[in-house]
Amino acid sequence: MSTAPSNAVRGPSPLRRLPDHKLLLGLFLPMQQGAWSPSRAPRSTSWTFDYIARCTMMAEELGFDLTFGLAQWLGKGGYGGAMRFREHEVDPIIANAALAAMTKRIVLINTVHVLYGWHPLHLAKFGAAMDHISGGRWGINIVTGYKPSEYRMFGLEPIEHDRRYIMADEFTTIMERLWSEDEELTFDGRFWKTERAFLAPKPGERRPFLVNAASSPAGLDYAAKHSDLIFITSPTGADPTQARGSLPAHIAKIKALTRSYGREVKTIINPHVICRSTEREARAAYDAILEHQDPVAADNFVQTFQSGDTASWRGHTRAQWVIGGNVHLVGSPEQIVDWFVQLHAAGCDGVQVNFFDYLPDLAFFGHEVLPLMREAGLRNT
Repeated sequence: MSTAPSNAVRGPSPLRRLPDHKLLLGLFLPMQQGAWSPSRAPRSTSWTFDYIARCTMMAEELGFDLTFGLAQWLGKGGYGGAMRFREHEVDPIIANAALAAMTKRIVLINTVHVLYGWHPLHLAKFGAAMDHISGGRWGINIVTGYKPSEYRMFGLEPIEHDRRYIMADEFTTIMERLWSEDEELTFDGRFWKTERAFLAPKPGERRPFLVNAASSPAGLDYAAKHSDLIFITSPTGADPTQARGSLPAHIAKIKALTRSYGREVKTIINPHVICRSTEREARAAYDAILEHQDPVAADNFVQTFQSGDTASWRGHTRAQWVIGGNVHLVGSPEQIVDWFVQLHAAGCDGVQVNFFDYLPDLAFFGHEVLPLMREAGLRNT
């Protein structure tokens, strides 16, 4: 196991910038066509920047702590089907640059596949600029990628799983040193080299947020060494009762690994929230998503994840993939908040929610669920 980076290199944790809520609250933005659900059930959700901006500004007004933008590289037609699932996407790093100028408080995190032709100096420079534009509210979800089709889009051959994280470790180490050290950097690494590389201006006092989603031993070791937020996935699928039973041991392992590096980390999970005034109405909405699924898009979507070497999401069924999200929370506002309480008790420091029909579902969540979260002590008043 590698030794932890020194505090002089790492600097103060950006987690100190987050509000001191018992449960962090984030929003997964619908930056891809069809968002998370290969279903043609009626909804307003759109991948367009105008729609994403409205979601972000509403989330900030409601008091959400952060938003998250996924990145993807898909061919013509996306995952296919009549809906051409996820063919269109607004690039999240570009979108967040614009959103930074439209918001004041909310943290903006976006994904970058760092092994698809990036050099650490590129991302260090762009990240420092994003940090200044946003006033310290930007973060990067570092992804290595695992789909052979994505690597070949960039003229690259797929990389073996554990080797990807060795590469990501070197990439992130160089990037962090460029952010923190005040001398020119010459680095002769296995995968990247720099000669007298220098970055100015540096990020602010607390460097950008570093985020990762990992489940494999190699991925978790990388995340424990570098990340501030770790997106965790339920080892037992999307059913919250099963997730509640499997998460405590999983999260305890992550926290212990992180402590071995002398670091602070927060874990955050992705619930798909389907909330209505009554459980019956919420269940009807859940069933409608499944009933109107695009079978071709759903088959392709599921097959992509099941055929890769990623360790995440292995416990999910096909129907759970159609709904989307890592854990499904379906019910009345009171039931949703009770599930949040239970996820927190299982070790989750935060929830990064997604919806099916984003703007109306987010508005309902803000009006009906957030007050109950405050009453339950999950959110400060």
